[in-house]
Amino acid sequence: MRIPFFSMFITSPFAGLEEHAEKVNECALAFQQAIECYMSDKCTTFDSHKAAVDEIERQADAIKRRIRGHLPKGTFLPVDKFQLFRYLREQDKVLDSMKDVLSWISYRGRDGVPVELQKDFASLVDSVISPVETLGDMVRGARSYFSNFSKKTRVGVKEIVRSLHQKEHDADQIEHALKQKIFNTCSDPVVVFHAVTLAEKIGEIADHAENAGDMMRAMIAR
Repeated sequence: MRIPFFSMFITSPFAGLEEHAEKVNECALAFQQAIECYMSDKCTTFDSHKAAVDEIERQADAIKRRIRGHLPKGTFLPVDKFQLFRYLREQDKVLDSMKDVLSWISYRGRDGVPVELQKDFASLVDSVISPVETLGDMVRGARSYFSNFSKKTRVGVKEIVRSLHQKEHDADQIEHALKQKIFNTCSDPVVVFHAVTLAEKIGEIADHAENAGDMMRAMIAR
C-alpha cells in the first residue's frame, strides 16, 4: 500500500527534498550528455538530450509543487518552513540553470563553441557538476540529523557543505580562466559574447548549489 506523499512530512520534511535532489542529480547527467553531444561532430542526438533535461525538470517541478502545496498545517517541523522553502528554491534553480544553458547554447549552430575552447568548456561543465552531485548526500545527511539530532551527523553535514563551497570556488577559478582565454583567442564579437555568456550561465549552476549549501547550513545551525 502506497503511503500518501504528504504523510512523509510527519516523520521528515526532508523526504520531499531528497526526492527532488535525486531529480537534480538525474538532470545533471542528462545535461552533461547534452553538452558532450553538442561539442561532438559525431553526435546527432543533442535535441533528445535537451528534451530529457526538460522532462526531468518538469518532473522536479511537480515534486516542488507537492512539497509547497501539501505540507500539512500544524505539522511539527524541526526547521522554519520558510527556510525549507528557500532551500528548495535554490536547489530547484540548479535545474533551471541547466535548462537555461542548453537553451542558450542551442541558439547557435554546432560551431557555437570554437574548437580551441571545447576542452575548457568541458572542464567547466565537469567542475559545476561536482557540487551538484554533493546535494543528494547533503540532504540525506540533514534528514538523518533531524531524525536523531546526532552531533556526529551534524558535523558530517557541515563537512559536506564545506566541500561544496570548495568545489564551487574551484569552478569559479575555471570559469574566470576560461573567460580570459575567450578574450585572448577570439576576435569575432558575436563569438566572444556568446561564449562568455555561456561560461557565466554554466557557472551559475555551481552558484545555486553553493547557495543551497548556505541554506542547509542555516537550517542545521538551529
